[in-house]
Formats: sequence, C-alpha cells, structure tokens
Amino acid sequence: MFRIDYEALTDPSEQPLDRIPEDGGYCAIFRRIACVGDSLSSGEFETKIEGEKTRYTDMFEYSWGQFIARRCGSHVSNFSRGGMSAYEYCNGFAETKGFFAPELAAQAYIIALGCNDTRSTSRPMGSVGDICDEDPEKNADSFAGWYGRIVQRYREISPDAKFFFMTMLRDDRPDTQKRVAAQSQIMRDMAEHFSNSYVIDMEKYGPTNDENFRKTFFLHGHMNPWGYLFFGKLTAAYIDWIVRHNMDDFRRVGYIGTPLADSELTKRYGNGWS
Repeated sequence: MFRIDYEALTDPSEQPLDRIPEDGGYCAIFRRIACVGDSLSSGEFETKIEGEKTRYTDMFEYSWGQFIARRCGSHVSNFSRGGMSAYEYCNGFAETKGFFAPELAAQAYIIALGCNDTRSTSRPMGSVGDICDEDPEKNADSFAGWYGRIVQRYREISPDAKFFFMTMLRDDRPDTQKRVAAQSQIMRDMAEHFSNSYVIDMEKYGPTNDENFRKTFFLHGHMNPWGYLFFGKLTAAYIDWIVRHNMDDFRRVGYIGTPLADSELTKRYGNGWS
C-alpha cells in the first residue's frame, strides 16, 4: 500500500532549497505563469568579439522561465527584457508590448527586478512607504514605488493571482552585496505589504554568486545555458516549497481567472464560505 509521508511534505525544519524536484514539484499547479524581469529573466547571452562592442541577446528559450515551462508543463510568458528597470517597465515598455492585456492574465507572477535599479543614480531605492494603495498614480518616484505599481497593475488584471518577489543572489563582492541587501529587504517588505505574495529569497537561501559560481554558470557577465537551467530548477523548487508550506493559500489556484475565483465568490457570498 502506498503511504503518504505527510510530516515530510510540510516538515517545518525543511529549508526552501533542500529539495530540487526534477519535475518542478508543486510549482506545476500554476498553469499560467508570467515572469517580469530583466536580462536574467530573458535568457540573455553576452557575446564578446575582438574589435567589436559586446553584444547582448535575449534568447527567451534559454530563460529560467522557459526551463520551468518545460519542467512543469505550464505556459510561461516572458514579460521581460535585458536592462529592464521597474521605472522603464511602467513607463512605456509593458504597455507597448501589450503585457497588461487582460487576455494575458496569469495565475502567478514572478517578479525579478532590481539589478538595474540598484545601479541607477536617477532615483532612490525607497521603501514600501512609497506605495499608495488607494491610488497607484501617487506612488513615489523610487524603485519601490514603481515596483509596487507593477504589482498593483497586475492585481487589477488578475485579482486572485499569486505574486512571487525574487531577491538577488548573495554576492561575494562587498559593493554588489550592498545593492543585493537593499533590494532583498524591499522584496521582503513587499511580501508583507501585499496579500497573496511571497518571497523567493535567493539572497538568504540560494547559492553565493562567487568566483566559482561565475566560472561555472556564467558566459562573461551573464549566465550560460546551464546557468539558466540551474536557476530555473532553483526557482521551481522554491515555489514548490512555498506551496507545500502554505497549502491553505493555494487550494483554489485552479479557480484564478474564472468566475469561481476567490474575489468573485467573495463579492457574491462574503467571506464566510469554505
């Protein structure tokens, strides 16, 4: 007789990346996923040719999102581009690309922005205090303000979607680690601020972006093919862990975007249904 090890399924001592399921685990409950991000989310390859400028090419089939798609059998959209910032995403890019179209609504949004924002001197990093819940137009001109506006816009399109805010990898270079720490804290605060939101905390639980990591998984300044595959494995495994340790939050994932979604039922019947 097959027996389910329920204690192992939700073991409170298990850390997010202790298991790397080859099939993506319970990340596969999401049939429509959107990845909002920059070069890491776009499978960008960096090519150096002597005597020429460095070339940067978004190759979405190699993005970690598409590796998740093939791993889980889910439909994954790349709402990303190399060099993307939260500000640029909100100010023309997403609208021009049609990424806010209701027909592209997803059940889950993985938002991996911040690398380019932390390098910018144009605007401060800010905090969740820069988010105006009543009117996104009043969000402050900061990384946090524009990032919050992305979340608010997609929540309008898919009210019951789950959001996963990704921190940057811990880094062995002190100056870079300062940027990572600043972005990571904002991501944790975002998950506290918004409902239906979780942190994929790569800074805390992921590998360290050190010399050995870059030598193995990078092609110049960006990842190589197996680097993106590896990162896709980590991302799916982290979401699997989140689902298994918050099962009550995900029971109705299949209803997201349908007339049976939580928000629609709440409108009709209030919060007392089960």
